[in-house]
Amino acid sequence: MPILYDNPVSRNGYKARLLASHLGLSLQVVSKDLRAGESRQADFLAKNAAGKVPVLELEDGTCLPESNAIVLFLAEGSALLPVDTLERAQVLRWMFFEQSQLLPNIGLARMLKLTGRDAQRPDVYAQRIEAGQDALAALDRHLAGNDWAALGRFTVADIVLYAYASVAEVAGFDMAAYPAVVAWRRRVEALPAHIASDWGFAA
Repeated sequence: MPILYDNPVSRNGYKARLLASHLGLSLQVVSKDLRAGESRQADFLAKNAAGKVPVLELEDGTCLPESNAIVLFLAEGSALLPVDTLERAQVLRWMFFEQSQLLPNIGLARMLKLTGRDAQRPDVYAQRIEAGQDALAALDRHLAGNDWAALGRFTVADIVLYAYASVAEVAGFDMAAYPAVVAWRRRVEALPAHIASDWGFAA
């Protein structure tokens, strides 16, 4: 069984766990205590030189870091990742958007909030909120005319976008300004295989 090295707080790890639920895949989840420095120890750095979770370790010992790479690998051959070149590009477009617009802004603002550093670095926090608002506004404009991120159906693009869009309030965003995003989140959450978090950590 593949091993997913993860942490309950990680929304990147959540992407892989949510996808596995939708695909009916079994993963052995091993939690790494990031505050204790477990991801910086030599044995883990051999799995991911960047010292970050998530990392997927296959049965032959091959290790694959980076959440969206893990998602693409696990989804290959499934209905959630199209084979057609243009259709796949439409899915990848939103996966790249998540990496460049949602994760660095909502993700960092959330971590600043959770650690209390938003008050220590108000300038950085304000910058992330402003950039995150732009990203959420763009996503909201798109979802105002589309039920799903790409191709008119649920795909891995929705999974990766949902991971951080679903915790925007924790980061300090007022989601009343983005009704189409809120409605889309409810559609994702209504799917039968949806999991809020298999560790019970919603934030």
